[in-house]
Amino acid sequence: MQETLTVVAIQANLVWENSQKNLESFEKTIDELSSEVDLVVLPEMFSTGFTMQPKMMAEPMNGTTVDWMKRMATSKNTAIVGSVVIEENNNYHNRAIFVHPDGSIETYDKRHSFSLAGEDEEYTSGTEKLIIDYKGWKLFPLICYDLRFPVWSRFNDDYEVLLYMANWPKPRIVAWDSLLKARAIENMSYCIGVNRVGEDKNGYEYIGHTTAYDYLGKEIATTQEGEEGYLQITLHKSGLNETRKKLNFLNDRDQFTIKG
Repeated sequence: MQETLTVVAIQANLVWENSQKNLESFEKTIDELSSEVDLVVLPEMFSTGFTMQPKMMAEPMNGTTVDWMKRMATSKNTAIVGSVVIEENNNYHNRAIFVHPDGSIETYDKRHSFSLAGEDEEYTSGTEKLIIDYKGWKLFPLICYDLRFPVWSRFNDDYEVLLYMANWPKPRIVAWDSLLKARAIENMSYCIGVNRVGEDKNGYEYIGHTTAYDYLGKEIATTQEGEEGYLQITLHKSGLNETRKKLNFLNDRDQFTIKG
């Protein structure tokens, strides 16, 4: 078990539906990182932008983007996670792909499709949570619109870090800031939200606000608004465990089941 976990969250200006340029840009940033990084977190649909053209942009699990993630993870000896447009069994998925340093893969398909943009019409929603056991830490990856649904992320004795990967536009950035903090507080969990910057082909502007909060909702670090860059934070398990034990708030949470 590892007491600390060093995480890098990359805030990038995505080139619309151009995986080659996006992968080249991310690779340049990752190559600049120190060797002590345990995990790199990328935005939602980091190789394409938030496209509603999966028939044109989707890749198989053995495609270029996943192969690139495996190469980055193994060459840098770090885990890497981000969401990718994937085609599998004649369905399209907005899929979070977590690659371990040894190249092994775990996946989560976005549960809450963003119907306002028609995502529910183009992509098949997931039904299963994914809790990743990595270096003695339990990580819970979620994707963008999932952030608005607290029941899906409710702590159930199963994780220490929430990871949200997003393309969250400027007009609703107050909700992004507020809900990330709320998820950290209500679950007594570290919470890291990774967003993009720039403008997409549909004219939506993104200003980032990639931010990390601790288990009491205190901001640990945030990126410069509207600019490319990354934040690097080190999480401490002992502080989280001691605070959960001391305050015992999670012992009083409601018990429930999710249907559908």
